[in-house]
Amino acid sequence: MQQDEDLAISSHSGLPAVVRRKNFFESLQERLPHGASHVFGVLASLALFGIAAYILANTLSHVRFADVAEALTATSGGQILAALFFTVLSYVALTGYDVSALRQIRHTSPYRVTALASFASYAISFNLGFPIVTGAAVRYWIYSRVGMTALQVANLTVITGVTFWLGMTAVVGFTLVKAAGSLAALDRLPTPLHTAIGVLILATVAGYGAWVALEPRRIRLRGHVLEMPGVGSTVEQLAVGVADLCAASAVLYMLLPAGVDLDYTAFLAVYVLACILGVVSHAPGGIGVFEATMLHALPGASQESVLASLLLFRVVYYFLPFIVALATLGADEGARRWGALRDAVARIIEERT
Repeated sequence: MQQDEDLAISSHSGLPAVVRRKNFFESLQERLPHGASHVFGVLASLALFGIAAYILANTLSHVRFADVAEALTATSGGQILAALFFTVLSYVALTGYDVSALRQIRHTSPYRVTALASFASYAISFNLGFPIVTGAAVRYWIYSRVGMTALQVANLTVITGVTFWLGMTAVVGFTLVKAAGSLAALDRLPTPLHTAIGVLILATVAGYGAWVALEPRRIRLRGHVLEMPGVGSTVEQLAVGVADLCAASAVLYMLLPAGVDLDYTAFLAVYVLACILGVVSHAPGGIGVFEATMLHALPGASQESVLASLLLFRVVYYFLPFIVALATLGADEGARRWGALRDAVARIIEERT
């Protein structure tokens, strides 16, 4: 996202070569007033959020909330348990983002600390938004206990972001190819077009894998050099990202009403599209944008029943982990302070005796 920096690539022999790559967008940025690209990004996000809010408000104006309440009560206990199971599975997969990133920056951390940092940072940033700020702050608070610097936490945050987008891109490409017919029935676009776009996206992912496989790659971000994951780490990241997305989407899929006539692969494509729009809008957890996309895209069921499923999804996948994360962080910090107090008291008693 840093467009005015050079891209530094180092070879395995250690001889650095600085390559200035100026594409059309970078050249355009140089001609714009300082900060114009940032303002444009903010305006684009606000525009997307405004469009989604309008669609959602228009949809809700035709919804009978008594039917929503009835659909909520019609959700079975088995659906809730299945959603909780996949929620746990998703957050366990999310810890793999940090495990892979820690290996990449060559820093060791007990899995207990890694799991706490990953779970708490995602659970909090999903609800509060601004993950680069909230997620990084939580990670630094926890990882500083095992000697990580702010720069290392920043590098880890970048690598986990790469992992997320690698998984997202791979899932989009796969679902466009695998469920091209089902998606064509939804958006009325030609089936071959879905297949062609999916193949192009998968080729891009494969091209990235080949790029990092040829030799070690390093990029310069905001003044410091970051080593890109190699082909082994890239495959690991892809697996983690895909596992997370599949588990997270399964949470909502388990909560959907019986009338939704969509197979899981096509649903996964719709879910990922809704997530991408939510991320681009910068709304916390994509709230509003995600719901508007899903309500507009899911076929074969009443909007009241789909809205009930989306509300339950928010509670199960976002709100409950947020509460658990706050409670866990509070208990962990209390245990640390109690341990420090106990050690201090023990030293005082030992000195006086």
